[in-house]
Amino acid sequence: MRQAKVVRTTNETDISLTLTLEGEGKVNVDTGIGFADHMLTLCAFWAGFDLDLTCKGDLEIDTHHTLEDIGLCLGQALSEALGDKAGINRVASAKVPMDEALCEVVIDISGRPYIVYDDALLPDIIAGDEKDVWREFLKSFAFKTGMNLHVKYEHGQNGHHLLEGAFKALGLALAKAVTVGRKGVSSTKGSLD
Repeated sequence: MRQAKVVRTTNETDISLTLTLEGEGKVNVDTGIGFADHMLTLCAFWAGFDLDLTCKGDLEIDTHHTLEDIGLCLGQALSEALGDKAGINRVASAKVPMDEALCEVVIDISGRPYIVYDDALLPDIIAGDEKDVWREFLKSFAFKTGMNLHVKYEHGQNGHHLLEGAFKALGLALAKAVTVGRKGVSSTKGSLD
């Protein structure tokens, strides 16, 4: 079973999570941020992962540290659960509509982190938080996973719809990318780094 448990305690956050890749979409998330719980639940469910995550963060300041650190922990857990990445499909994409919004996510779990993220369509404030916290979450997640991540908001007006489409698409792309579908490492050079 591909699974990882990560615990991280700092002066800003206290996080515990368990991630199981061959799950049933059973998700229990408590970050102290209702909207973040919703987005993380969507992602894990559509990926088919089991995710148990609790976080106590310095929300009296804002949500930045909490979401950034959750991204780091989730990325670390995914990387550890994948191990040597032998046989994974590695590259995947998904496009998801959510009412008027359309979002596409393309990933490559190559070991070389990068993010392309244009949030120009997002309103400045979503569910009471500045939109920047979502870029920081995704950047932390991509870099700790060792993943090339492209998120494209194709059209839409509602911030909730745009982010929901993106997190569903991320989950669907992850489900495909982590699936073992070949022998050996998915690289002509023979290694992922």
